[in-house]
Amino acid sequence: MEDGINTLRYSDIFLAMYFNDGVSCLHWNHSHVLVYMYSGELEINERGRITRLYKGDCAFIRKDFSVQMTKQARDSELFKAIFLMFTTKFLRDFYNQLDKETIPKEAKREKVSLCKLPSNRPDIVSLFESMTPYFNSNIQPTDKLLQLKMTEGLYVLLNTSKNLYASIFDFTDPWKIDILEFLERNYMNDLSLEEIANYTGRSLSTFKRDFRKYSNLSPQKWLIQRRLEAAHELIRRGGRRVPEISAMTIVAGNPARIIKKIEITG
Repeated sequence: MEDGINTLRYSDIFLAMYFNDGVSCLHWNHSHVLVYMYSGELEINERGRITRLYKGDCAFIRKDFSVQMTKQARDSELFKAIFLMFTTKFLRDFYNQLDKETIPKEAKREKVSLCKLPSNRPDIVSLFESMTPYFNSNIQPTDKLLQLKMTEGLYVLLNTSKNLYASIFDFTDPWKIDILEFLERNYMNDLSLEEIANYTGRSLSTFKRDFRKYSNLSPQKWLIQRRLEAAHELIRRGGRRVPEISAMTIVAGNPARIIKKIEITG
């Protein structure tokens, strides 16, 4: 227990959290996650679209750099929730075992990253109520049990909407996330290539290979060029000084070289 927060984590898959009254925490969503609320409040900000989850609520939150989650106590009750985080390896193994004939071909990846599940579904209640003993850190789930719970959670999602196939298995064609679409939305964000690859449903090597289909530049040089174009447009429009624009746009590369280029092209 530290600063009112108690986090129990097992095998990078299962996460249970307590927050004391008045404590809040903000973090980005780096993995697909199924969350179930026992108490407290979870605020989810998706590009300005706010959703709040309370006791008994369950939701699937797709990995998305633009999604922020704030956890806090509510009505004198601790924030208490369980998160099932779906690792890429687990999802790939699961997908490889699926009968491909049963996969809905018309499934489409939703534009929003949050899917709130219906309340009081028996399969959801059964799944998460069976996990409450593990709030006691003296009782540790086995790896085999964790895999079973992950599988059960995944079937909860797939039985909710056929379109979740496209969100969950976003590393497969034709559901693989479009690289340029993602980069155009996120080129100003401080993301490593490994993180960009992960968010687009790819390994780093696959990301680099796929990127070559779109550009002769390396991903790093493409990002620098795109930031320079944005900086040049800001200068052209006026209202911002070069040092201010430089601070906004320089995330990678040689800062001195980029600043000089901004000044020349501006």
